[in-house]
Amino acid sequence: MTLRRGARWLWIQFGLLLAVMGPGVITSNVDNDAGGIYTYSLCGARYGYSLLWLLIPVTISLVVVQEMCSRMGTVTGKGLADLIREEFGLRVTFLVMMAVLVTNLGNTVAEFAGLASGLEVYGISRYVSVPLGAAFVWWLVVFGTYRTVEKVFLIACLFYAAYPLSGFLSHPDWSEAARGMLVPRIEADLAGFSMVVGIVGTTIAPWMQFYLQSAVVEKEVEVSQYGKLRLDVVAGSIMAAVVAFFIVVACAATLHQSGIVSISDAADAAQALAPLAGEYAQLLFVFGLVNASLFAASILPLATAYSVCEGLGLEAGVNKKFAEAPEFYWLYTAIIAAGAGMILLPDVPLLKIILVSQIMNGVLLPVILFFMAVLVNRADVMGKFANGSSGNAIAWATILLVAVLSGAMVWTSLAQGT
Repeated sequence: MTLRRGARWLWIQFGLLLAVMGPGVITSNVDNDAGGIYTYSLCGARYGYSLLWLLIPVTISLVVVQEMCSRMGTVTGKGLADLIREEFGLRVTFLVMMAVLVTNLGNTVAEFAGLASGLEVYGISRYVSVPLGAAFVWWLVVFGTYRTVEKVFLIACLFYAAYPLSGFLSHPDWSEAARGMLVPRIEADLAGFSMVVGIVGTTIAPWMQFYLQSAVVEKEVEVSQYGKLRLDVVAGSIMAAVVAFFIVVACAATLHQSGIVSISDAADAAQALAPLAGEYAQLLFVFGLVNASLFAASILPLATAYSVCEGLGLEAGVNKKFAEAPEFYWLYTAIIAAGAGMILLPDVPLLKIILVSQIMNGVLLPVILFFMAVLVNRADVMGKFANGSSGNAIAWATILLVAVLSGAMVWTSLAQGT
């Protein structure tokens, strides 16, 4: 009888976990977008297994930042942009939201570029793939509810399994991979330093904080469920790190071992995998790239629409009808149209747009994290869920580290762009 009750309790807890799961897993996984896949691919091609150790501190930092965001959303029932407006005023919020809008537009362009380059490996023109992809992500959000959209996003997360499979098919040297995870090494030159800050910069981005908190609010997670939401955040961060690990491993085992140390994009890495690891490895790599690009092309405009509308006090939310939140849906539509449209124009300087968005990410991230750290310590905002002394020590150390590395990322991006 006791065993039966125990089993029933476990099933109930598991059901509650599944009910809460979503925001953390989705946010962390979508960060392995086209830009992230390219960064990890280049890392494996250029440096082999030697920088795998970076994934451990980066994952810890991601967990700390995401936990604060999800906790604020659960306790206050408000999005991050909403809280910034209430606590820091409309003028500051407006400037931050305009910076977020410009930055995320550049990021959205990069996602549609990833979709185009991935499918062009198999001869599908960008003039077909990009309009169809843009139409799909627009239809999904505009005509869906939060529950249906979240289910689609969670299914997309499962497809990231393509990268572990591709990694195994590449037949890596597992002893060298283990050494790379446990023994910190770094190249003492500008390129090596740029790779380190690039990995950090591609893992924690400003848009993630806005999307995660807004998703928690729209999901209506109760304070009593927060323990399970925290598991969702931790699980998502670990999943994202595992995917990054296998991307690096796949490229280290094939491209690096064959002397291919330079690639122009993630699709370039996929094409190079075929003769080295087999056609199936290439197919899985391309499939993962297309899935990640399409996934991020949905999330980034959504995160932007959430943050800008909340920051300006406008109605926002996937559960609302178009007539109830017209600004939210029109902004979402405009970002998708502009991001996809730029890919189809012949003379648009895509590399410069992506470079500027990376620099903007580096400038914005420490500012957003500072706002978060101040807000999560406000007793009048968070009550008994405000950060304690140990939580603050970890949070501020993480923010300081991210701020320094983000500044370094901006500097190296400017240095490489000149």
